[in-house]
Amino acid sequence: MVCRGCSEPLQRAIVDFGADAPAARIPQKLKEHYGIEVSASTCWPIVLRHAATIDERPKAAAKIPARDGVEQLIGEIDGSMIPVVETAESDDQSAKVDRRKTRRVGWREARLSLVHAPGSVTPVFGATVGPPDQVGETLLRTAVQAGLGRKTKVHAVSDGAAWIADQVSEQFGLQGHFLVDFYHVCDYLTAAGDTIAGTAARAWLETQKDRLKQNRLQDVVEELQRFVEDDTVPDANAPVRAAHRYLTNRPGQFNYQDALVAGLPIGSGEIESAHRYVIQDRLKRAGAWWKLKNAKHMLALRVYRANQEWDRYWQSRRQQAA
Repeated sequence: MVCRGCSEPLQRAIVDFGADAPAARIPQKLKEHYGIEVSASTCWPIVLRHAATIDERPKAAAKIPARDGVEQLIGEIDGSMIPVVETAESDDQSAKVDRRKTRRVGWREARLSLVHAPGSVTPVFGATVGPPDQVGETLLRTAVQAGLGRKTKVHAVSDGAAWIADQVSEQFGLQGHFLVDFYHVCDYLTAAGDTIAGTAARAWLETQKDRLKQNRLQDVVEELQRFVEDDTVPDANAPVRAAHRYLTNRPGQFNYQDALVAGLPIGSGEIESAHRYVIQDRLKRAGAWWKLKNAKHMLALRVYRANQEWDRYWQSRRQQAA
């Protein structure tokens, strides 16, 4: 059986497969599951068209709603590099250009946001390849979907990138608190411990970790200060200086004790795991390169499905058709 026109149910099946598998495998899956033959050249434009429609759907205003909201939310942000390809345009529109010869490949960071209430196993996701202010707005919209209101406290955890902490403050004000990922800090301390303690580095590290969890940050800073390398040592060879600088440049972002007492996470492992099943499983396959526009659309499609809005999208299309 050959597709001629592709009905709505068939389009849904095509997009469903295309959201998870390369375009070349969609015909194989259609044949296997439905006994339908449709070429990859027919399937892929259908996938991209629906992905673009989802990406371009109107977005809610990036502001805190006038409602009390849930009591507490947990938010995490992390980035994942995706492969992109660009082709140069010719100044002479009448000339035929072999785009293979103007092909440039590189990487673009897709930033994924995750928000949920404590104890919830169904997080809400948001994603963008835009600049920090767009990431902040995406995080805010994601929090709104998760129940944000005027009385909601937002516990945000991520690596120590200054712009992330700035966006948490800008988007949530006094309702938000930013915590540097504990295990990211430990990476710095591990490198410093090798220099400071040598064969006793593991015991030294455990002592510093305990101090951090007890909010004894100053003790850790003073311990590092004793061993900071001379200014003549290049940064690349000065792990103690790097750890000292990392801790002193981020005041107020290491309140692990209160987070642990409140049962809130001190690490961002959840968002790091989410990268694999939301972004990387589809957008970071070996040998695959994306036009930036198509990558943005596919990212929106993957997030839409992860947010369990898939059925609602097709229901709205049926309603519009009716």
